[in-house]
Amino acid sequence: MSLETASPLAPYPRHGSNAGQPITRRDGELKVTGQATYAADNHPEGLLYAVCAVSSIARGRVTHLDVAAAMAHPGVVEVLTPANRPPLALDPNVKHGPFGFRLEVLQDDTVRYANQPIALVAAESLEAAVEGAALLNPRYEAQPARTGLEDGQRYAPAGVGVGAPPRTAHGDVEAGFAAAARIVEADFETPAQFHNAMEPHAVVAQWDGDRLTLDMPNQALVMSREAYGAFFGVPGANVLIRSPFLGGGFGSKAILNGPQLLGILAARHLKRPVKLVLSRAQMYGPVGHRGRTWQTLRLGLDGQGRLTALRHRSLAATSSFDDFLEPAANASLHAYASPAILSETEGLRLDIGTPGPMRAPGEASGSAALEAAMDEAAEACGMDPLDFRLANYAETEPGTGRPYSSKALRECYAEGARAFGWAGRPLRPRQMRDADGLLVGWGVGSALFPCPHFPAEARATLRADGTALVETAGVDMGQGAWTVLAQIAAEALGLDPARVEFRSGVSDLPDAGVAGGSGHTASAGLALHNAGQNVIARLTELAAADPASPLFGAGNVGVTARDGRLHRRDDDSRSESYAEILARAGQPLITASGRMARDEEAVQSWAMYSHGAVFAEVKVDPDFGMVRATRLVGAFAAGRIVNPRLVRSQYYGGMIWGAGFALHEAALADRRTGRIMNADLAEYRVPVNADVPSLEAILVPEEDRYVNPLGVKGVGEIGITGTVGAIANAVWHATGVRVRRFPIHIEDLMGG
Repeated sequence: MSLETASPLAPYPRHGSNAGQPITRRDGELKVTGQATYAADNHPEGLLYAVCAVSSIARGRVTHLDVAAAMAHPGVVEVLTPANRPPLALDPNVKHGPFGFRLEVLQDDTVRYANQPIALVAAESLEAAVEGAALLNPRYEAQPARTGLEDGQRYAPAGVGVGAPPRTAHGDVEAGFAAAARIVEADFETPAQFHNAMEPHAVVAQWDGDRLTLDMPNQALVMSREAYGAFFGVPGANVLIRSPFLGGGFGSKAILNGPQLLGILAARHLKRPVKLVLSRAQMYGPVGHRGRTWQTLRLGLDGQGRLTALRHRSLAATSSFDDFLEPAANASLHAYASPAILSETEGLRLDIGTPGPMRAPGEASGSAALEAAMDEAAEACGMDPLDFRLANYAETEPGTGRPYSSKALRECYAEGARAFGWAGRPLRPRQMRDADGLLVGWGVGSALFPCPHFPAEARATLRADGTALVETAGVDMGQGAWTVLAQIAAEALGLDPARVEFRSGVSDLPDAGVAGGSGHTASAGLALHNAGQNVIARLTELAAADPASPLFGAGNVGVTARDGRLHRRDDDSRSESYAEILARAGQPLITASGRMARDEEAVQSWAMYSHGAVFAEVKVDPDFGMVRATRLVGAFAAGRIVNPRLVRSQYYGGMIWGAGFALHEAALADRRTGRIMNADLAEYRVPVNADVPSLEAILVPEEDRYVNPLGVKGVGEIGITGTVGAIANAVWHATGVRVRRFPIHIEDLMGG
């Protein structure tokens, strides 16, 4: 595969001609055979290796760096510090654009968080760069680190997440509580979590005059191209980003970060290509994370177990110098029917790197608390947790009253419960044990995620031999985007996917938007669909105007495109191949573009979400409190499913992440230094194979005529939402102990 074009992948296996087929990944063979090229695999001639020296304190200033010692090391070429860092065209202290963050690029000697870059060492070898960074031997003037509730600075934010308001109210919440027969209130805490993608953040930067080539993992190629260009004072068109494969991103690779800017700056300063790859520990700080939250939910209930009011308050951690607040409280705005709902978010400034979007931002943390609180409310009402959720089922969007474009959540509840065996669940806790005497518990959680779309463009070219090339600057983080997007394009073109070449992963292609928010397939896919249809329309014009074609005069009745041929709608036997039409017209190819175009009236008129239900089984050792999730069944409705194989893979990944959120994952800060104590993959616990329970993902049929012309919703993030709460609820059902802090620890169950 040519990285310059990120173009033809391995020969494509034939499994069917249209979307809806469980086709295996186009890139699978390249990855399992080691042929896939990731950013750090690039070694241009004259390459220098760069390493960030990072702070070991969380607050204070750097008073000394032994630059002379580092420069004396054989192989070290340059040491960049605040004293000699070349200028940038934009001020890194100012947020630029909707996904802009304040960046740390050696603008001064202030230390604002542990692992902040304080110098950059460039050398002829990686070993020399690492040793040169160690020789800097920094000295500090340290101040006490602010690491939690007891010393953080509370403040009222202007917004949460990416532009959401910090307070949203529907109805009279106080009146709803006054009318309630009972009130349930509970506090929850979720930890800081870090993306920990298999591929760390990296960049290989090469300058040729004022033209810049970047090999880097990136979730938003064209948007990032413009941003990098702005920081270096060159047009975005002068920047080429190549990102054919990403080893995971989860939101962190859609945003510019300081270390990558420093690597690019060093390449321009030294007039040589520079490679910078963050170490695993260095990913805990300058490249975003899921921020901590402290949440309070208050639920008012009438005598029949229906909500009269729901208030969700969140205190969300951010850095001392920037604002990104996990929008956890907003998870309660759209989930259940209530005449009154209030979500409120307050900020807490700590000496940490700025948080950012992380898979299911807001919904993951917020639904964990909401689903656990709903379970407590069901218990207070003496109701089965599933019956309680059905009693509070939202027939229209809470607060706005908009109808749903589609909502098969009832079917998700029913099919998931049937597959799981929920009907046999006892109401009271501690009623079930397995053959080994372990306590067994069952829990349920509702899953929900919105259906965002991003501006996207694509290009399709039909060739004289009847094959096609489709192009868009899309991104595959491992979820199978290259495969599913090619399927959508092939369907629009009426071709077997094996006859469609797919080009992606390069920023000089049409803009595919952002690979995030569970919106990439719908956005880039719709652009590809429209490009393909526009090509077929042009081909039809050629044939219908040609007296020698069996399709002559078919313009009024129309044609269908199938298996590389156009067929008259009124007479299917009258058809002609694409190759024949182009040959007679003397045209070697036809090219057309397409854009993602949503019906804005539909967007305003309908509430658009993917839905699901997750059922969890856990087993708990009654003597030692050890918990293991043993079974997860998720039933999800997400509109039209283009590739069932890849969708199930996404659901499995989401549910596994949910299990990690509930039972394993947390970054632990040393209160004395502010440093993350488990900044590696040995002690930062994520599920390994032995921790993964039995998984079942049920694809509930759902047709949506309004979400977009493809009927496609997102599946990437919904698997987390619902799973965390389901596991916590199962732990209560097994033990009778309500744990409101994640991840759930043995000491939480043993009274410690």
